[in-house]
Amino acid sequence: MLRREPVLLLLCLTVLAPILLYTDRLSTFSNSIWKNDFEEEVSNLNFRNEPSRLNAVHQESSGTIEEPIGVVYLDNSSSSDQISAQSHGGLDADSREHRSRVLSAAVEGIESEEGVIKLPSDEDSNLGAENAQFVDENKGDDALKAKEVEVKKVGKRPNPISTKADSCNHQTISTTKNNFKSTISDAKVRQLKDRLIRARIYQGLPSTKSNPHFVRELRARIREVQRALGDATNDAELSKNAYEKLKALEETLARNQQAQDDCSNVVKKLRAMLHSTEEQLRVHRKQALFLTQLAAKTLPKGLHCLPLRLSTEYYTLDPSQQQFPNQEKLELPNLYHYALFSDNVLAAAVVVNSTVFHAKNSADHVFHVVTDKLNYAAMRMWFIANPPRNATIQVQSVDEFTWLNSSYSPVLKQLSSQSMIDYYFRTQRANSDANLKYRNPKYLSILNHLRFYLPVIFPKLDKVVFLDDDIVVQKDLTKLWAINLKGKVNGAVETCGESFHRFDRYLNFSNPLIAKNFDPHACGWAYGMNVFNLAEWRKQNITEIYHSWQKLNQDRTLWKLGTLPPGLITFWKRTFPLDRFWHVLGLGYNPNMNQREIERAAVIHYNGNMKPWLEIGIPRYRSYWSKFVDYDQAYLRDCNITP
Repeated sequence: MLRREPVLLLLCLTVLAPILLYTDRLSTFSNSIWKNDFEEEVSNLNFRNEPSRLNAVHQESSGTIEEPIGVVYLDNSSSSDQISAQSHGGLDADSREHRSRVLSAAVEGIESEEGVIKLPSDEDSNLGAENAQFVDENKGDDALKAKEVEVKKVGKRPNPISTKADSCNHQTISTTKNNFKSTISDAKVRQLKDRLIRARIYQGLPSTKSNPHFVRELRARIREVQRALGDATNDAELSKNAYEKLKALEETLARNQQAQDDCSNVVKKLRAMLHSTEEQLRVHRKQALFLTQLAAKTLPKGLHCLPLRLSTEYYTLDPSQQQFPNQEKLELPNLYHYALFSDNVLAAAVVVNSTVFHAKNSADHVFHVVTDKLNYAAMRMWFIANPPRNATIQVQSVDEFTWLNSSYSPVLKQLSSQSMIDYYFRTQRANSDANLKYRNPKYLSILNHLRFYLPVIFPKLDKVVFLDDDIVVQKDLTKLWAINLKGKVNGAVETCGESFHRFDRYLNFSNPLIAKNFDPHACGWAYGMNVFNLAEWRKQNITEIYHSWQKLNQDRTLWKLGTLPPGLITFWKRTFPLDRFWHVLGLGYNPNMNQREIERAAVIHYNGNMKPWLEIGIPRYRSYWSKFVDYDQAYLRDCNITP
């Protein structure tokens, strides 16, 4: 028994005593924290003695407050600003609203995000506010009452800074929730940019220019703020002295705001800035168009490397290894034949791969690929190394067509003429077209015009499907050969859903020859996926019709460059409209296409400048194309071609 008492005493000292001591200290510590928080909040409201620099907090309406005080909340951090827009007794509501709209419509930097309103700050509001905050409902009733008392005192004080310029800048905005809070990560950055805009406006006003001392000081402040802002995009990237520089600029503007007589000079300056901005926007749009055209014509490094790598490999093969299998199928009319004219190895590979992938029986499909002399070896090597299942491949060079010469083809004669070269390269001797799209090299390539010689290229075939190299096949195309064209030569999807796809967009109807023979409102149709009845083509002598119109357009008075205008003329009243799901266009220029329409299409077409193999391609549509490219292929890895 005597031993138990010391043990119990020791147990009390080691266990119970620390608990009591800890509980007492925790109570004291929490009380001190609450007290410090409360004192800090109350002191924040009394941070400045000047009425114009105090910020009102959102509160319940009270009869003792003479004027309503609106609050614009920017940030809940201790270093962020608020803009207190106090209503003017001498201005009615309509006048204040009108002037608010004028300023808010002209000055940049006015932001609105999820109920948080950000305005260009007025000279008489918040010139030095650092710690103003909204009232948190969880802080306690005592803190709320203390703030309300302080606000009531502020509301009764007159505003010493009241000039005519104030009426141009003040806006009254009321918050609708007592506990509304939000954190804007770039609130200070926006505020800095806003002050710079305001300072530049003041700098350009006539009344300001008459005060050289103010101009020098203002320029110095602007440079300081610009250096503090730098390239920051959020508050965390700002320098430590950014707020000090902002404060100095605001004080400079506040001291000299009485120099502004009225709003008319400000409005004139803002209009001039708006006009200048619109002019800059026009210039930038023109530059963007030029750069887009340039990017569309430029060959990426990877696509330049690929044919060189493939050509080198091709010429190391034995002659027996350079041949394709199943060449006996090339002229069998009962098979499914495709014509593909391209100088882009990777693009041609995607067309073939996507078609074979969706074909029910790939052995019945034959692809006739025609390219130029420069890419002939590379194109052959690609399909030798990457045979498309059981499909048959033929690769030819356009130079093999000895019948295709300037004496037979008017367009070939025109393309090699000096006048066409002068027109294309915009030399001093030529009257060039200002449209940048006609500077594209494809208009000087005979590959672009081979589509008008299909019966000559395939003399033993009765029907062929023509495919552009910027398309992707998503369905089995064998049903195209079963479509009855009803005596027409060309089966194509019409594109008259938009006004710019009609005949008057492509042909010169001021020419009497065009106006006499064609309807300007006739519906155009698309090249890229076409079914051609070669038997009917030969019967109607379509190629000669094409030649006759090309001769008439030697001086380019009927249409500009390209193959669609002569195609519209040549196949006028000879085109059978296919269902729209067979061929969906626009993936090379329209970022807002209907997703369901793309998914159900048999063929999607990247017509336009934004090709999927270019960096300027629309990211939303690139996956439809890239999924048919094997980026693990050795040649693609060697040339650093990645998704």
